[in-house]
Amino acid sequence: MAQMGMGVADTVMAGRYGSEDLAGVALGSSILWPTLILFMGVIQAVTPTVSQLNGSRSYSEIGEVIRQGIWMALFGGAAIFFILNNIGPVYKLMRVDPAAVAIALPYLSMASYGLPALMVFFCLRFLSDGMGYTRPSLIISVTALVIKIPMNYVLIYGKLGLPELGGVGCGVAQAIVMWLQLFLILIVVSRERFAPTNWRSKFSLPQWRHIKPLLIVGLPIGATVFAEMGLFSFTTLMLGQFGSSVVASHNIAMSMNAVFYMPPMALGMAATIRIGFRIGAGETEGGKTTAKIAFLATSFLAILGALLIFSLREELVSLYTSEEVVKDLSISLLLFVVFFLYFDATQATFLGTLRGYKDTKVPMFIALISYWLVAFPIQIVLGFGWLGEPMGIYGFWIGLASGVGCASICLGVRLIMVSNNKELIDQLSLAAADKKKSS
Repeated sequence: MAQMGMGVADTVMAGRYGSEDLAGVALGSSILWPTLILFMGVIQAVTPTVSQLNGSRSYSEIGEVIRQGIWMALFGGAAIFFILNNIGPVYKLMRVDPAAVAIALPYLSMASYGLPALMVFFCLRFLSDGMGYTRPSLIISVTALVIKIPMNYVLIYGKLGLPELGGVGCGVAQAIVMWLQLFLILIVVSRERFAPTNWRSKFSLPQWRHIKPLLIVGLPIGATVFAEMGLFSFTTLMLGQFGSSVVASHNIAMSMNAVFYMPPMALGMAATIRIGFRIGAGETEGGKTTAKIAFLATSFLAILGALLIFSLREELVSLYTSEEVVKDLSISLLLFVVFFLYFDATQATFLGTLRGYKDTKVPMFIALISYWLVAFPIQIVLGFGWLGEPMGIYGFWIGLASGVGCASICLGVRLIMVSNNKELIDQLSLAAADKKKSS
């Protein structure tokens, strides 16, 4: 929630400075965050790897995983830096408003200077998370948000003798905060409790034999997350032709869904850590128990969230807008969210749970099929009326709901198959396989 709050702060504060700055920051963010999440997903392989090694008490092996993970993070940060600083032709190809592009490009350029630091931060954060020490992530994220908001204000409006940068100031603040997050996590993982991992004991050059297992787990994670986020972002672009009121209503509904989606996603991340630990310790039944607990807790939170949205939908929409047209459409879309939320929440937890088993390849294919071979065609057919009257935004939301529902059901079936198949668990788990060989 705190991490998401930084993006919200950029949007709100840039919007108060000017509409062109709002459009520029929003345009830049639509490129920044999907790209960032794609590469972050790859590095996220560190979490289940560390948690399984932690469970099997193979602490010394964790150090090499982190050293190789840092190399992956640096390569990823450099790749994103290059992409963001050469994105101009894409905006031109899409015929985006030049006034907004004039803000988006320097915003991305400024933010890009912090991305190598942020990618290394993620790697070290996943070390801490994988060791079951998740509180630092909370403290660092909240600290970053608390610092980001006043820093935005100073740089946007040119206070304290600094130049007035407008929306570009959000990018400068973002880069500074990224380096701050790296500095803080370095303090955390330099503490005595991480000494058994020996991650700082020596310098290691990139080694393919260590990087390859991380990529085998991590590339599907990145592709899975990108498949879902890519469809959501592309949906917003497609809705642009229906007018600003439709786009605004869509964003309000998606924002509310995102808020209630965060706790289940966090449960999925916790399940990754706990199941990885239990599988590493050879506790197959314990892993299954953790999966059941995560599912039941997610189901409870999703149903509670759906009831709250249904009961308070008018009041919630009023927090975002006072325009009647936007309010009415947003309220109707929240009825989709009421149905949509349970499937969105459970698929997030199923994904996290399967990652604990290091099962990432099949979930990737499930995500690609659900979002791009199920949801996207339904959106096109219903939204644009290829087989009848165009349903507009409602057709697009039916497509989204169908895709997420398909993903949730298929991932749930996959989880049942994996959690009840010890031989498959051993094949997926490098730690378990090594343990079996040694015995």
